Amino acid sequence: MKPDLDSLQRSAEADQEEVVASGKPGGLGTFGGVFTPSILTILGVIMYLRFGWVVGNAGLLGTLLIVTISTGITFLTALSIAAIATDQRVRVGGAYYMISRSLGIEIGGAVGIPLYIAQGLSVALYTVGFAESVINAFPTLSTLSVLGLSGIQIVGLIITILVAVLALGSPNIAIKAQYFILAAIVVSLVSLVAGSPVEQSDIRMWGAVDANQAAGFWEVFAVFFPAVTGIMAGVNLSGDLENPNKAIPWGTFGAVGVGYLVYMTLPLLLGLWANSATLIEDTLIMRRMAWWGDAILLGVWGATLSSAIGSILGAPRVLQALALDGVLPQSLKWLGKGAGEENIPRGGTVLTLGLALGAVMMGNLNAIAPVLTMFFLTTYAVLNVAAGVETFLDSPSFRPEFKVHWSLSLLGAAGCTAVMFLINWWATLIAIVFVFAVFAWLQRRSLRATWGDVRQGLWMSLTRAGLLHLNADPDPKNWRPHILVLSGAPRRRWPVIELASALTHNQALMTVGTVLRPSEASDFEAQREAEATLREYLGSRGVQSLVRTTTAEDPFAGGERLIEDYGLGVLKPNTIMLGHTEDPTHHEQFCTLIKHLYAARRNVAVLRGGNQGFGNRERIDVWWSGLKGNGGLMKILAYLLQTNLEWQNAQVRVNVVADDDEEAEEQRQTVGPILDQLRTGAALNVIEADGRIFDEIVHDASADADIVFLGMATPDEEGDYVTYYTRLHERTAGLPPTVFVLAAEEISFRDVLA
Repeated sequence: MKPDLDSLQRSAEADQEEVVASGKPGGLGTFGGVFTPSILTILGVIMYLRFGWVVGNAGLLGTLLIVTISTGITFLTALSIAAIATDQRVRVGGAYYMISRSLGIEIGGAVGIPLYIAQGLSVALYTVGFAESVINAFPTLSTLSVLGLSGIQIVGLIITILVAVLALGSPNIAIKAQYFILAAIVVSLVSLVAGSPVEQSDIRMWGAVDANQAAGFWEVFAVFFPAVTGIMAGVNLSGDLENPNKAIPWGTFGAVGVGYLVYMTLPLLLGLWANSATLIEDTLIMRRMAWWGDAILLGVWGATLSSAIGSILGAPRVLQALALDGVLPQSLKWLGKGAGEENIPRGGTVLTLGLALGAVMMGNLNAIAPVLTMFFLTTYAVLNVAAGVETFLDSPSFRPEFKVHWSLSLLGAAGCTAVMFLINWWATLIAIVFVFAVFAWLQRRSLRATWGDVRQGLWMSLTRAGLLHLNADPDPKNWRPHILVLSGAPRRRWPVIELASALTHNQALMTVGTVLRPSEASDFEAQREAEATLREYLGSRGVQSLVRTTTAEDPFAGGERLIEDYGLGVLKPNTIMLGHTEDPTHHEQFCTLIKHLYAARRNVAVLRGGNQGFGNRERIDVWWSGLKGNGGLMKILAYLLQTNLEWQNAQVRVNVVADDDEEAEEQRQTVGPILDQLRTGAALNVIEADGRIFDEIVHDASADADIVFLGMATPDEEGDYVTYYTRLHERTAGLPPTVFVLAAEEISFRDVLA
């Protein structure tokens, strides 16, 4: 059929409108929206107040190496950001948005919530840093005291409120304010370059002059590294960018490149214009070197204010994205609303202001600063992982314009993780525990995202690799009961599903299969609807299981077809679990199904009873006939059941019948050591017949058990299997829930237990 050209044109126009909608018409550009906030955060307080200390301790070459390694890790992260940003439409939320759309909403939320907290508290860190520098420049302000607040706290509160008001007004106004701050930093650097030496230099190429008092290389590295971690400042404004797919990568690269040039040039000036001791002791050595010393103060103030503005702009937008995606509780959904054409998250900004003001008033921000740095580095590491996994899987949906090899992204993740422990190991552990706690909380809430993520592709790749490496021959050491439950109506046969779930331990594969009668509607449509309903029902009751349905007029014939067709490669159910049929007219079909399963070398377990539950789950009786065949399989199933959480207090009792005292003693001497060697904790119970038939012995001994395992004869051993099964049904009437076991798989269950 020839395509309709008008339809194609309309589709293309719609696609173009959707692409344009990914940004904000008239929004921020690459320079103002990404480069400026990023470079202002990179050229920050550490450059002005601590870089001299770095040069004095590490020496000239040592400092250049520290700058190169640090920037290298940041550059690898920037590559990952570019790959993700040029593949997906990055909307409000920045790093959180990227991670959640790649690795899933739970991982995104686990990183996004601590990222918001870190950014919110960072506002206080920067404004208090600004206040401290102001007090140092104007000592008379240190005498201020209002309501018990110190001068630093008063100035910090005022500045925090001012930057919040600026952010509430418009991000464009805040960005324009950062242009003036950028100008101040440029003036301070020009003034420093135009300056002069303060004394004769004695700087070494590597390490400090006084090696006994110098800080170690990695200690100096840990102090400097946070200086280059400002690349998220621009990413966090993704929702305010006109073209985030272009602005984020190139603005970030520009900031990383300019920052690297500045940090590689400054050591030459600092190292040649002052000696090692002065660089280490005088935090404002740049002010003494500069042609106009006060320009350095302007730079310090500009650096702290710009970082505060970047944080007060970024944090509410992360919070807004978390609320829009439903990560936050329903009571906080209002934080997702934006005001005006610029979608300003005023509610989130006010909340962030309250968080920052509380931190300023509490003081002692140095104690939490290391943890905040870890939150930022965790975000960078996860971004690298997201890009690396997406690239490695090579999914057709991942088509970034800026391509990065997956090994570079994973190298960046490893670098971020290593740096975290080098900077502060205890803060790293706190951050990791916090992130995992948030992840566990989000998983318990069972959030549902409206988008796909990389996890499906990852599991698909792992599944493919696993299937191709599975051996077709059963391996006793790794055997597990991969169970297919033919449940019929799950609500009517729930004990069968419950028992199968207990036996698999969520370690083996379990599938609940149902045969549907054909309907007037499409069979495929009916199957999909039934599978979705069954999957939801099982999930609501905490059962991890695959689901499979088929349609057939005869449920027994449908069951046979399901067993034959179900499986992938060598991975097929090795054990079929059935619910006993109470209708004698169905015994012939039921036995035909059992014969079919046995011929197909599938183990069979038939549960009779259990509709009233499994008692107190305190005793499991196994009527044993040795390790071969049924006896070995029953012993394995009993052990698996006993080690299930709900059956953990149960005692497995292995029952053996003896004709007299002499045989009873012989059984104890023979079977006892065997059970001890199996290390399953089962107790041997030798029962003397005393003239009773086996059926009577079973009823007497197992009347108080909570579940009973009995072996079934093979179809080869019984000529008339229907008569045999009917008699078995009659002989076991009145027993507690009973599992009839028929071992058919070509495997030595003795070796499984060995």
